[in-house]
Amino acid sequence: MTCEVKVDGSIFGGGRPLVLIAGPCVIEEEELTLHIASFLKDLAADLGIGLVFKASFDKANRTSIRSFRGPGLEEGLRILSRIKSETSLPVLSDIHDISQVEPAAEVLDILQIPAFLSRQTDLLIAAAATGKVVNVKKGQFLAPWDMKNAVGKIEEAGNRQILLTERGASFGYNNLVVDMRSLVVMRQMGYPVIFDATHSVQLPGGSGTSSGGQRQFVEPLSRAAAAVGIDGLFWEVHEDPGNALCDGPNSLYLKDLKGMLETILAIDALAKGASPGS
Repeated sequence: MTCEVKVDGSIFGGGRPLVLIAGPCVIEEEELTLHIASFLKDLAADLGIGLVFKASFDKANRTSIRSFRGPGLEEGLRILSRIKSETSLPVLSDIHDISQVEPAAEVLDILQIPAFLSRQTDLLIAAAATGKVVNVKKGQFLAPWDMKNAVGKIEEAGNRQILLTERGASFGYNNLVVDMRSLVVMRQMGYPVIFDATHSVQLPGGSGTSSGGQRQFVEPLSRAAAAVGIDGLFWEVHEDPGNALCDGPNSLYLKDLKGMLETILAIDALAKGASPGS
């Protein structure tokens, strides 16, 4: 069983029900972002689950130079601070270099290390030094057992508030696959494991100047991961994914979330030896 990592009112690990991390890929319009956060808060309250709101203030890893990246550090953190204040939800966003760590830590409850930066020693150590919860996404190029090195870097900096996230592994060109064994392997490191279902169905660069995605596989993969016994589920969601400015093809419609979650939470309860709905 993994240790417990507390994020405001939500607790990851320790055999507890899974926590949902959800939100749009990137901050688009401020009011839209607040609307999505409020919708998710009501949904989580209705289902009785923990929730962390996520949205990137900057998407540094985009396919094209013309791809929308977000409002940037200062404006993005202002918006996330407003969301945190008005909804009382904990918030998560990506950090990409050491200069972003200190200002981000003043607002964010979880500092997220993007998959492509999961080996960046200085960034991991700087994030760990804040004392904040650090969520490390496993690089698409890494074996699950290689994540022990990322864990070691954070622990060496004196921080054991660690979450590990699986988001698929590169398989040929423009494709990702999920090895469910990786969820088991990473949990053996003693920290809560998150399954990022929406990025796992991404087709990196698959649309030429942008990434494609296969939204239809998010639900079955999420069910499978819940059966394995994850501590958290990571979904990118949007009111209108077809017009989302980032990761639309692999983002979920808000209207579809409740039904999907009800089934997944029942599986989660069975996997952890609890009665569904208890």
